[in-house]
Amino acid sequence: MRRIDASICRDLSRATRREWLETNGLGGFASSTIAGLNTRRYHGLLVAATRPPVGRMVLLAKVEETLILAGRRIDLSCNQYPGVIHPQGHLLLQEFRQDPFPIFVYQVDGFELEKSVFLVHGENTAVIQYQLRGPSSGACYLELRPLIAFRDYHATTHENGAISHALSVTPGLVECQPYPGLPKLALAHTSGAVQPTGDWYRNFEYSVERERGLDFREDLFNPLLFTFDLRQNPRPALIASTEPRDAAAAPLLREAEIARRGNLAAATPSREPFVQALVQAAGQFRVSRGAGSTVIAGYHWFTDWGRDTMIALPGLALATGRYDETRSVLLTY
Repeated sequence: MRRIDASICRDLSRATRREWLETNGLGGFASSTIAGLNTRRYHGLLVAATRPPVGRMVLLAKVEETLILAGRRIDLSCNQYPGVIHPQGHLLLQEFRQDPFPIFVYQVDGFELEKSVFLVHGENTAVIQYQLRGPSSGACYLELRPLIAFRDYHATTHENGAISHALSVTPGLVECQPYPGLPKLALAHTSGAVQPTGDWYRNFEYSVERERGLDFREDLFNPLLFTFDLRQNPRPALIASTEPRDAAAAPLLREAEIARRGNLAAATPSREPFVQALVQAAGQFRVSRGAGSTVIAGYHWFTDWGRDTMIALPGLALATGRYDETRSVLLTY
């Protein structure tokens, strides 16, 4: 477990230089900074590989989170707009840890709200879970506003009239398809109240893109608002996927992902924690291509390249004892 304490989480100059990455074995990923502030156009909670391992699209860019305690609204998000950071939820971060996937712990008024993010291996599916800890009296709600981009991961989105506001709402599931010909986004939730919105959030700024001399401003669309009563449901979950899912399965998906990573560590030839961390990191670069396997040359923007694959393959697969994968990669090429 790697833990980063509040002193770093609350210092944006340091927190925004520390990024986390989750991958799904298809070429898709989720990534941001430990402060929850997106600094790249490539950051997002669901960057789906629509033609694995390529065709990457930023579907769900982020989720704006607001905790409501006895009528008091506390924003937990963090964004860079022109000349201002708003909200400043990073100032409430008590810790960030990789255990084994990204976990954020917010502390406010004697409460702790823990958020975890992971991807389901082999699917374009992101699972976001929350857990409230604290005093048992008084009203307590969590509002979630998904912000969607629906664009190629090299591009940026800007407010436009072509986007569809239509939502398909059934118990525990909301589906939207903002543009014809693009995938649907299915948002499964656990007992959340759903309110259509249809608002644009304008002028997000991405500092790393500015440094690279690229388009660094983006508008994101908020199709709906989820509200969870944390007294009735202290562990709400939101599953964002290109396929309909059941949010009640979130705990089982979590256990399966923890077990998968544990099996990777158990198969490592060395018991050294650093070596096991390297082996788990290596697993994020091995992905599927059709019925075979390939190697992603790097995140966030590279895909699979023959030269890079052949250079990296001995360390990624042979040294880690994954001989069947080595064979599959060679046959793919």
